Amino acid sequence: MSGKSPKENEEKLNRALNAWRTLAHDHPFSGMTFEQYEAFIAPSFTSRRDLEELDDRRTHLTNTREDADEASLAKTAAIVAGVLADPAFGPNSSLYEAMGYVRKSERASGLTRGKKDDGGGGTPTP
Repeated sequence: MSGKSPKENEEKLNRALNAWRTLAHDHPFSGMTFEQYEAFIAPSFTSRRDLEELDDRRTHLTNTREDADEASLAKTAAIVAGVLADPAFGPNSSLYEAMGYVRKSERASGLTRGKKDDGGGGTPTP
């Protein structure tokens, strides 16, 4: 591992490749022609391109999932409304509860009684 970031590595490879192509294309170095070197370093660029395509695919799949979820949740809300409106089932049915909702008969009434202030521990008013 070079210890540099992938971006820095890519820039270094491109610099060497472009300089050799431009200034000494026909001259071999370290026993390699320009074409052999270009083929040798090709996997560095291929893997980068594959990762970019994978990132694009992931973005696309995430967006597709979000769109599908939105449509699916809207349809599910319509189905639940149908269960609530169906006289054979309704808001007290086991089906409604199995779908993740609280049956009407099991809901709290909503009526609450506040605690009386016992006068102790509060901040005195001026």
